[in-house]
Amino acid sequence: MDDPDVSTGHYGELPLNQSQVKILRKYSNIKDLNKMVKDTLVWVRGRLHTCRGKGKQCFILIRQQAYSIQGVLAVGEGVSKQMVKFTTGVTRESIIDVQGYVRATERKIESSTQTDVELHITDFFVVNKAEPRLPLQIDDAARPVTTVDEDKEALSIVVNQDTRLDNRVLDLRTPTNQAIFRLQAGICKLFREALDERGFVEIHTPKIISAASEGGANVFEVSYFKQKAYLAQSPQFYKQMAIAADFDKVYTIGAVFRAEDSNTHRHLTEFVGLDLEMAFKHHYHEVLDEIGALFIGIFRGLQDLYKDEIASIYCQFPAEPFEFCDPPLRLEYREAVEILRDAGEEMNDEDDLSTPQEKLLGRLIKSKYGTDFYILDKFPLAVRPFYTMPDPSNQKWSNSYDIFMRGEEIMSGAQRIHDSPMLIERARHHSVDLEKVKGYIDAFRYGCPPHAGGGIGLERVAMLFLGLDNIRKTSMFPRDPKRLTP
Repeated sequence: MDDPDVSTGHYGELPLNQSQVKILRKYSNIKDLNKMVKDTLVWVRGRLHTCRGKGKQCFILIRQQAYSIQGVLAVGEGVSKQMVKFTTGVTRESIIDVQGYVRATERKIESSTQTDVELHITDFFVVNKAEPRLPLQIDDAARPVTTVDEDKEALSIVVNQDTRLDNRVLDLRTPTNQAIFRLQAGICKLFREALDERGFVEIHTPKIISAASEGGANVFEVSYFKQKAYLAQSPQFYKQMAIAADFDKVYTIGAVFRAEDSNTHRHLTEFVGLDLEMAFKHHYHEVLDEIGALFIGIFRGLQDLYKDEIASIYCQFPAEPFEFCDPPLRLEYREAVEILRDAGEEMNDEDDLSTPQEKLLGRLIKSKYGTDFYILDKFPLAVRPFYTMPDPSNQKWSNSYDIFMRGEEIMSGAQRIHDSPMLIERARHHSVDLEKVKGYIDAFRYGCPPHAGGGIGLERVAMLFLGLDNIRKTSMFPRDPKRLTP
């Protein structure tokens, strides 16, 4: 005959939460549990990461986002054999509510983020049970890449990219992914705060438009009642219209669509654009100076405020820390071409940079100037969009710029043409259908201040700041030519 269950009412599977009752219960965050709160009784909600029974004991690891703590159940006063047996049968990744005493440990617990305390459990309830078969194991998805590459004796289970993305909800639970997307949120936060402090106004622009923002064929066409429409490749036109409407300095954060059949490590068909536009008084470098200072502020903010996240990411994906100088390095396009020629590249003054040339230039600049972040100014006019202002001293060049991190472009911008007759002339030169951009051109017929701006790719900034190898690692649910789900 079984012993009486002294733990009745202290463990089990809770009924499905349909908001039946209100319970006033304070829950603790795992990250706040340490020796400062030892011997206190706390409630914790988290995921059952691992569970192993050992005789009359059971050791569990409770995970809460990027943090974890060891929990211990031992048969004794208040804890029955039945409670231990129930706990060992709960499936990994289930949501659990646990009450227990925070106890200091003599030895460091290496398997959890909270290394100096553990929970001695008195209550254990399953809030929502996970299915027993998981398409991927969190430990496998979180394994450092160096373990597979360098430690030949280690268990070398590699979760490939498609498996991760097919089961993205599970993949996103790893401490690394929790850190990546918190840092990415930090980029948006720092971008927004810096521009708000500088007097910019946040605006929201249409994503369904009547003409391709950038011209060309890389645009998604959609059916819009009885006419054709397109998904916006950029908020470009509308930022400029806001300047013409006397908003002076504007920014927007939103989805950008590019119908490029590019299956590369850095291209997406939908990404998040951080865009800004600003009127200036005399020279577009007034804007370029602001943009350079904006980036330096973001990089410093990430280094100061997201140290733990960066360290967590580097544990799985080791990389050289991102380096930059203040003020940022600025070179003219012609100087960059000379640097490449000196390294053996054959190219004309007005050739656009290829991807390999961009990466080579990044390595050369890092070696010469010690920075991963730099600005190239004065691009050839022939390789820029129709609304780009030509250089007044030489029509071969333009008042345009690109910004790079680790040898890859993360922002493209320019002084825009704010004079409608010149804009019409340049549009015709690029064979742009004037009827399709009539609303845009009309915005400059009634007086508009000189202005400049640019568009930043959020996912690229996060990828390159962290030294990651694929943009899909910094897109929560990436879209590329071969992926439309989940």
